[in-house]
Amino acid sequence: SDYEQLAQHTLGGTGFVSNFVLWRESGYFDSNAAAKPLLHLWSLAIEEQFYILWPLLLGWVWKRRWNFFVVTSAVALLSFGVNLLSFPGHATAAFYSPLSRFWELMMGGLLAYAVLYRPVLIARYRNAQATAGVAFLGVGMALVTTASVFPGWWALLPTFGAVLLIAAGPDAWFNRLVLASRIAVWFGKISYPLYLWHWPLLSLALIL
Repeated sequence: SDYEQLAQHTLGGTGFVSNFVLWRESGYFDSNAAAKPLLHLWSLAIEEQFYILWPLLLGWVWKRRWNFFVVTSAVALLSFGVNLLSFPGHATAAFYSPLSRFWELMMGGLLAYAVLYRPVLIARYRNAQATAGVAFLGVGMALVTTASVFPGWWALLPTFGAVLLIAAGPDAWFNRLVLASRIAVWFGKISYPLYLWHWPLLSLALIL
């Protein structure tokens, strides 16, 4: 049965639908979760689904000459609303569904819009942005646990933290001194392989 489940998860990962496969199964943090070596591919699946749908939405908005910022903000707010309304009865759906997760990725789209068309919005207070970003991430790492209702409101902490750090740019003190350091850059270069390998190794070690 373990090999059968692993085969299903492998197919799900290959087709970028791991989140839907896992959605049908038990919760992410249950006792069996650690015995699923490809559990982490749920996030990659949501990313790929976003990267497929996002350009289609952009083309649709551009063709009709609609306001990109308004449409993107509306869709992001709708996605965030689905996230909040999924609790408490549909917590697993909120975790795995792209409908309740797209808003996190769309924040990057809104930031890209600001950089291209409204740079004045993020040009000031670079150090304050970076400081706030670090604070959001720190609070999230300190307070969010397996017992937290996540994503929910809690997801604002890592999402806004990441957005603020990126918006602050390379000249902000934290980005310049910490994130641009040799050690941080080295970890950044191997971050994707770490993402791919960390969970299978931990899971297989626990199984053994």
